[in-house]
Amino acid sequence: MGAHPATLFQPLAEGKVRCTACARYCVIPNGSHGFCYVRSNEGGALKLLTYGIVAAVQVDPVEKKPLSHFHPGARVFSIGTVGCNWRCQYCQNAEISQEQVVQGRALSPQEAVRSARELECDGVTFTYNEPTIFIEYALDVIAEAHRYGLFANFVTNGYMTPEAVDVLAPHLDAISIDFKGSGEEGFMRRYITAKGPAPILSTSAELARRGVHVEVTDLIVPEVGEDDAALDRLARFVVKEIGPETPFHLLRWHPDYKMMDLPQTPIRTLERLHKIAKEAGLEYVYLGNVWGHPFEHTYCPECGRIVVDRYGFFIRRWGLDKDGDCPDCGHHIPIVGSLPSDYEPTFAPLPLA
Repeated sequence: MGAHPATLFQPLAEGKVRCTACARYCVIPNGSHGFCYVRSNEGGALKLLTYGIVAAVQVDPVEKKPLSHFHPGARVFSIGTVGCNWRCQYCQNAEISQEQVVQGRALSPQEAVRSARELECDGVTFTYNEPTIFIEYALDVIAEAHRYGLFANFVTNGYMTPEAVDVLAPHLDAISIDFKGSGEEGFMRRYITAKGPAPILSTSAELARRGVHVEVTDLIVPEVGEDDAALDRLARFVVKEIGPETPFHLLRWHPDYKMMDLPQTPIRTLERLHKIAKEAGLEYVYLGNVWGHPFEHTYCPECGRIVVDRYGFFIRRWGLDKDGDCPDCGHHIPIVGSLPSDYEPTFAPLPLA
C-alpha cells in the first residue's frame, strides 16, 4: 500500500513527468508532486502515494451521491482518500481533500470489495475527495467489484483528461459530475482555483457517449455562485450533448471551510434556477439538500404524475410499473433498475401526507 506505479503520465526531459490524470496536466520534477499532493515523481516515474490508503469509508444510499436514476434503493460502499485537484474555498470535506500529508488506513482492492459484500452493498462509490487523482486504485477496486457483480460509480468534479476518460469509460457504470456555480468561469477561478468548465463539459459528454450513466449536479453558492445565464448555458449543453432525460440536481450550499460568511442557499434561488433548467429542456430537475421539497420527487414529464416519491435520500413510494413506465400515460421513465421489493430505508422518512 502507498507508493504504487501510476499509469497516467508521460516521461519528459530532465527526469520530469507530465501527469495525465486531471486537466491540470501537472509537469512534475523528480522528487516533487503534483497539485493534488498524492501523485509524485520518483526517479522519473509517477507514483500514486494513496494507493490502498483510505481516509474515509462509509455505507451510503446511492441517492446520496446523488444518483436518482440508477439502481434506486441500492447501498454503496463509499471510499475516499486524502488530496484533491481543486481548492474549493467552501469544501465540506476539507479535512481530507486539502490534506497534504498522506494518511489513512490500508484497504486493498480485495479488502474493499470484501467489506462491501459483508455489509450487503450493491456497489462501490469513489467520493468525498476527487477520485480522478487516485484513478489507478479506483480501477483496481472496480475490477474486483465487477467480479462479484457489484456496480461502480464516481462522484467527481469531472476535471479529467481525455486520457483518463479513455481508461475509465470501459469500466465505470455511473458517474455524478458536479458543476460548481454552474461552471461559470469567474467563479471557478476565484473559489476553486480551476481555469474553467471546458474539461468537465468534455468529460460528461464523452462518458455519456460511451454508455456510462451520467447525472449532473450543480452546487449553488448564494450571491457569488448563482448565475442565471451560466445555469441556462449549462442546462442547454446537457440537453444537447447528453440528453434532455439526464437527471440534473441543483444542490443547496451551506457555509463551510473558508466561506462561513454567506448564508445557506435560499430555497427561492433554487426554485428560480429550477425553472430556468426546465425551460432549457431538461425533463428531470431535482433540488438537493432541501428535504421535503416537492422538487425532490420524480415526475412523469408527459402527464406530471409523481412516479417516485422521495424524501431526502430515501424513497417513500415507487409508482412505476414493472417496465419502468408511468402507470397513467405509459411514458417510459429512464431509471436504471427498479426499487427492490424488500427495500427498507435505514432512516425512517416522514409518512406520506
